[in-house]
Amino acid sequence: MATTILVGAQWGDEGKGKIIDVLTDRHDIVVRYAGGNNAGHTVELGPEKFVLHLIPSGILRRGKVCVIGNGVVVDPVALVKEIDELEDRGVAVGHGGGAKLLLSETAHLVLPYHRSLDEQREAAKGSGRIGTTKRGIGPAYSDKAARTGLRVIDLMKPERFSEKLRQKVEENNEILKAFGAQPLSFEEINASYLEAGKRLRPFVANTVVYLHEALKKRKSVLFEGAQGTFLDIDHGTYPYVTSSNTTAGGACTGSGVPPHRMDTVVGVVKAYTTRVGEGPLPTEDNMIGDLLHGLGREFGATTGRPRRCGWFDAVAVRYAAMINGIDQLAVTNLDGLDTVAKIKMCVAYKAGGRTYETIPNDLDVLKQCQPVYIEFDGWLGDTSGAKDFDDLPKKARGYLKKLAALTGTKMSIVSIGPRREQTIVL
Repeated sequence: MATTILVGAQWGDEGKGKIIDVLTDRHDIVVRYAGGNNAGHTVELGPEKFVLHLIPSGILRRGKVCVIGNGVVVDPVALVKEIDELEDRGVAVGHGGGAKLLLSETAHLVLPYHRSLDEQREAAKGSGRIGTTKRGIGPAYSDKAARTGLRVIDLMKPERFSEKLRQKVEENNEILKAFGAQPLSFEEINASYLEAGKRLRPFVANTVVYLHEALKKRKSVLFEGAQGTFLDIDHGTYPYVTSSNTTAGGACTGSGVPPHRMDTVVGVVKAYTTRVGEGPLPTEDNMIGDLLHGLGREFGATTGRPRRCGWFDAVAVRYAAMINGIDQLAVTNLDGLDTVAKIKMCVAYKAGGRTYETIPNDLDVLKQCQPVYIEFDGWLGDTSGAKDFDDLPKKARGYLKKLAALTGTKMSIVSIGPRREQTIVL
């Protein structure tokens, strides 16, 4: 597994953090290639629980190099806080402590006016809101696309940064005033960001050159996706999406490593379906949602919001496999279904007298789609202690085999709990 891209094949929150942690054991370098601190990857190590927002999950394994790529939008103050919190808990982040973090000098910055704009625009949408985390990710990517954004390389040159920042604060304060919001202080932002810049300076590098040199040395690289396929700006359920390419192609643009250097794509799915925020979720079902929430599961790692829950959607995942070129499938949270007597799986949609075997791009059509289900008898047993596939109940094995067959994928990992050891590798 020289180079592996790991992507979420649903609406995010598929349990990628744990799978990244498991796969990091086989790789030398882990690269985060898209998104910002609107993502949250959760990893449990023994009694300890880590929630990572910008730093790749590989930081929890000694001797690994973690890269925040050029495709990520970075809040420097939040990144410094994340570094401090990890080091306070004994996780080496600095270059001399068994781990190394590199930050792309061309990654764009998230600034306080991005967060304010995000909040004001979401509030102005009213019932048409998207469900953004209000972390400023969309406005930061908007500045990037408009070629007016500030980058890490600017932050490394204080005079240039301050000059550009003053202009951007003045410009965005006028927009905020139009929303009726309070203007922001240039002096406060400038001081806090320059201080964060000093802390981050040792980590800043040309990560494209670093990765290409590492590949020449036959180092293995894992590309860590954030969010999920159906939150992709191009291929998701637009406009209820994030502002970056969360699919496998984003690994190339977000890191500078070309497509022909990629070997394997691993897609991660839950054994059911969840979504945070607004937008369509064809298999949403209150019964399974109430059950999972009652078990203390399915609350957002970043926001704490309860996730919307539904049955496994083979139609959506089949489309995700097509877009991403998924070679292997990792199924998580199988244990979440241990107490369900009757389990459903969506195999098609029906709307307007038509049957859809792939997810329609027209949002109005998708909102009208009714899932066509097949039903399984639940296994009604504890799967969390299984050590290999044959240890799983027969009905659980049958469910997983059907899931793989309907999505046209090869299953390689089954997760039956949050800890590293609760992982079955096929």
